Amino acid sequence: MIFKQHKDGSCDIEFSWKERLILFKKGKLHLSDEGLRHFGNTLMKMIMDWQLNLKEDTVNKMTNKNNKIEGK
Repeated sequence: MIFKQHKDGSCDIEFSWKERLILFKKGKLHLSDEGLRHFGNTLMKMIMDWQLNLKEDTVNKMTNKNNKIEGK
């Protein structure tokens, strides 16, 4: 999977054909310990970039358990 972060703070997560087939067949992706480590590091970098690129009104929004996350 490839993370492509945009200057507005949004991000696309692109999956390879192999990853799409795994998701379709198994309904999940399994990450090894090393894979999870790299995934976590990538997420942390994205979080740092978000804080620099998001609009102020987006940064100030609160999140709770009832928030729905919708993708496009």
